[in-house]
Amino acid sequence: MNRFSTLILTLFLTLTHTAILSAQDELAHGQMIEKTMPCRLLHGITERPYSIYLPPSYNIKNSRLYPVLYLLHGGGGAHTDWDKHEHLSVTADSLIACGAISEMIIVCAEGNQNNMMYFNAGTEKIPAPDWKYEDYFFQELIPYIEKTYRVRSNRDSRAIGGFSMGGGGATVYGVHHPEMFAMVYDISGYLRRQSLDFLKDDPSAEWRQQVIEDNNPITHILTGSDAEVKAWQTVDWRVAVGDQDFTLEANMDFIAALRKRGISNSFYVNTGWHDHRWVSAILPDVLQRADRNFRVHSANLPK
Repeated sequence: MNRFSTLILTLFLTLTHTAILSAQDELAHGQMIEKTMPCRLLHGITERPYSIYLPPSYNIKNSRLYPVLYLLHGGGGAHTDWDKHEHLSVTADSLIACGAISEMIIVCAEGNQNNMMYFNAGTEKIPAPDWKYEDYFFQELIPYIEKTYRVRSNRDSRAIGGFSMGGGGATVYGVHHPEMFAMVYDISGYLRRQSLDFLKDDPSAEWRQQVIEDNNPITHILTGSDAEVKAWQTVDWRVAVGDQDFTLEANMDFIAALRKRGISNSFYVNTGWHDHRWVSAILPDVLQRADRNFRVHSANLPK
C-alpha cells in the first residue's frame, strides 16, 4: 500500500470512528417533546398541551417499561418552563449518563392556560368558572400517558413534584390521592392564601386564592382521620424552599403538620428566592429522590 492509499485509509477510519462516536452520543440523549392530548373535562377545551421527556433507550428497548415523574410548573409559567428555564432534559441526560439515576419518563403538565389553577374550581363562597383541573389530571392526563407511552402504571412507579403553584398542586394531589404516588416533592409550594402585592390588580385573584385556601394541605393534614394519616405515611414527602422565599413560613407549617401527625418527611432549606435559579438548583434532587423511590419498589418488576 502506497503512502497516498495509507493516508486515504487513515482518513476513512478516522471519519468512521467519528461517525460512530457521534451516533453513540446521539443515543445517549433523551427526547423532550411538546405534544397535545384530547380533553373533555376542561370546559370549552378540546386539546391540552403537555411536554414529555423520553429517556435515551425509549426508542431502542421497545419492550421496556419506565417509571414516570409528573412535574407541575409555577403560576404565570407553562409546561415548557421545565426545559426552557430549568434545563430538564440536559439535567436528566447528565444524571442518567453518570449513573446517578435510572431512566424514567417525565411528564410536564400545562396548568397556566385559561384559569391558572391545578384544582377543581368553584366554591360556595366564591363563584368560579367551570374548571375541573384535578379531575382532568387524574381522569384524563394520567390515563392518557399510561395508554400512550410505555410507563409502569403502578403507584410505586409514579411520583409528582412542582414549583410554587405547581408545588401546591403536587402537595394537594398527594394529600387527596396518596394511593397514586410514591413520592411528592414540593418546591416552594404555594400552599395557602397569602396577601401578595402582585395579586392586587388581578380580577381573578380572589376566587383563585379562595380555591387554594379550600384545598389548604396544612389544614387537611391536621384534621385528617386516622385512616388518612395511615395512607399519607406511605408517601415520601420532600419539601425544599429558599430562606428568602415568601412561601417559607407556609412550607414550615406544612412540615410541622406532618410531624404532628407522625408522617415522615424531609425538609431542605438553603439560601434562595422564589425563582428559576432556585428550581434549577433543586431539580437534580427531585430526579434523584424520585429514582430512589422507584428503585426501592422495582426489585420484582420487569426491566
